[in-house]
Amino acid sequence: MRQHLNSAANLIRGHWQLIAIVALVFVFWNTLLVLPLKILVVFLHELSHALAIVTTGGSVESFSVSPQQGGIVIGRDGNRFISLSAGYLGSLLFGMGLLIIALRTNADRAVLGVFGGVMLVVTLLYVRDPFAMAFCAGSGAVMLAAAWYLSRNLCDLVLRVIGLTSMIYVPFDIFDDTIRRAGLRSDAYMLAEEFGGTTMMWGGMWLVLSVVMIFFCLRNLLGRDSNVRIDVRIS
Repeated sequence: MRQHLNSAANLIRGHWQLIAIVALVFVFWNTLLVLPLKILVVFLHELSHALAIVTTGGSVESFSVSPQQGGIVIGRDGNRFISLSAGYLGSLLFGMGLLIIALRTNADRAVLGVFGGVMLVVTLLYVRDPFAMAFCAGSGAVMLAAAWYLSRNLCDLVLRVIGLTSMIYVPFDIFDDTIRRAGLRSDAYMLAEEFGGTTMMWGGMWLVLSVVMIFFCLRNLLGRDSNVRIDVRIS
């Protein structure tokens, strides 16, 4: 019993910052405070669709996200199966990647700057509706400014928040879109329509895979201590 208590105490002590971020995201999940993070994960979802279309020989014609946490990418050609499958798991991989970069490298400022630059390029090339233009361009500019002016540790914290939010949001979104509301015209619905199976089958597969991916990431990549010293120095 004492050994288990000591293990739990060491876990909390070694990762209290990540635990605190997850707790705060859950506490403020249905508030305006977390809404921009949710829309940012939707951006990663749609970016995953767009990259899948382009890398399988297609082209992207438009890209959008909405304040209702929806999004759409309109593309031409490309591999339909891969592009439809890419959204949920792709955004999860992006989130996991950002968290791993924050935990294991010193490239936080560079990666945050590249992320911001990608948002601005996507806005310039593909986004046309007012909300998506304002959100993507504004978020991209904020990320570039943060990468330029904030300390590496603060940029590290930003990447952790985005990465963990994605890891929370994606399984919930899969369940909500493909299982709880199986009649919704989601990626899984269209995949079932075009390639067979059912919405719940595809959604269930993605849900299981997403949970396995998250478990693997947390189990094998956190290390014994993930805390970072936070300062408020402005460069």
